[in-house]
Amino acid sequence: MTDLAFLSATELLAGYRRKTFSPVEAAKAVFSQIDRHNTTFNAFCLVDLDAALREARASEARWMGGGPRGLVDGVPTTVKDLLISKGWPTLRGSKTVSATQDWTEDAPSVARLREQGAVFVGKTTTPEFGWKALADSPLTGATRNPWNPAMTPGGSSGGAAVAAALGMGALHLGTDAAGSIRIPAAFTGIVGLKPTHARVPAYPVTPNSGFSHVGPMTRTVGDAALMLTAMLGYDPRDPYALPPDQRDWRINLDNGVNGLRVAYAPTLANAPVDPRIASIVRDAVHDLADLGALVEEAEPPLAGAMDSHAVLYRVALRSLVSAMTPEQRQQIDQDLRAFTEEAADIALPQYLEALKARERLIAALNGFFQTFDLLVLPSAPIVAFESGLLVPSNGPYKTWFEWTPFSGPFNFTKAPAASIPCGQIDGLPVGLQIVACLYREDLVLRACRAFERTHPVKRPALR
Repeated sequence: MTDLAFLSATELLAGYRRKTFSPVEAAKAVFSQIDRHNTTFNAFCLVDLDAALREARASEARWMGGGPRGLVDGVPTTVKDLLISKGWPTLRGSKTVSATQDWTEDAPSVARLREQGAVFVGKTTTPEFGWKALADSPLTGATRNPWNPAMTPGGSSGGAAVAAALGMGALHLGTDAAGSIRIPAAFTGIVGLKPTHARVPAYPVTPNSGFSHVGPMTRTVGDAALMLTAMLGYDPRDPYALPPDQRDWRINLDNGVNGLRVAYAPTLANAPVDPRIASIVRDAVHDLADLGALVEEAEPPLAGAMDSHAVLYRVALRSLVSAMTPEQRQQIDQDLRAFTEEAADIALPQYLEALKARERLIAALNGFFQTFDLLVLPSAPIVAFESGLLVPSNGPYKTWFEWTPFSGPFNFTKAPAASIPCGQIDGLPVGLQIVACLYREDLVLRACRAFERTHPVKRPALR
């Protein structure tokens, strides 16, 4: 059962096709893992065994009869608790959200996966409204790292990352407005892809929708490509939605990196990096060169991106908190309240300048990618640290934005980016971030796949 829980979605589908095992058996294997580990690691805020088994039995009947309904028919899948899903409350890690509502709509990503036959297991934990790169909330408590439960898995898609790492589903929906897919992917040793902004439509609109991305979190690059393909589909509810695009992102996945022009940035804007991470990432870049990539050390023109992103991010969250009643504001994460109170001093000219800076930086990064196909850099400058802290106890950081300098700039500029495991420090994973120009997820996935094939992903000892 444990082995079945750790099969990739691609392997599960092959097994269903051969009738080696069934979607029902796969679902039961996943729930066995949830029973074994969720109490300790707190990846789920909602688990629905009955609904999952109903969906799995229906999928099994399709596989035994006329054939699958879609690309991921019968694959155990989770939904981050920021994304609405029919029949389940979406509480967003907050005591201020009432569960007694009509939960009758699916977010676009959930709807597409449901249409493609996914078996939904439950909802994964998030910090309140996904506001920080950690995974604790007033509603659900702390989610813990599968490599060391004393440590944070990162966030805000921390529950999804833990579920992926521990075999509690094969496909996991995450969101990313400042690194919320890539940081937990790096901290837990999985694959996390932030597609081009609005590649995967989002609804309802949130204050940070202008730089929030929906994407896959998986144990393999092939599954990330499969999941991205399954989630595609225009949705009129998303005001930022890209034109309809039904491409299969698995095509040319194995074309490798030979001849691709790769920029290697050891850091951005002189942000300090743990020397051990710097060494591991440098080795990973050398490995890409050995695979045929044409590597050149070069830093993208992103000066000021984090500061301008922080302005827009704080104002977005302040608008959310300002709409609350005084009683609700007393219930929320007090660090969130303090974070948004600092936005009170942001004047309109400063906000407008941040918007103008975004336009300039998107154009500058697009220009950079006229010379290079890919950019590689660390996913984060540190490894996972103690759970329950906003910043590491032994670092120079005052806010969580300071220890996430390599992720937010690519939300700000809308570019596709992924984190893939590239090593470990003291038993904790290190992530390599791979970025491409707008709309070139194919290059990100190709490079991740090439690296993955020569660096098999490790799993936590807990199985």
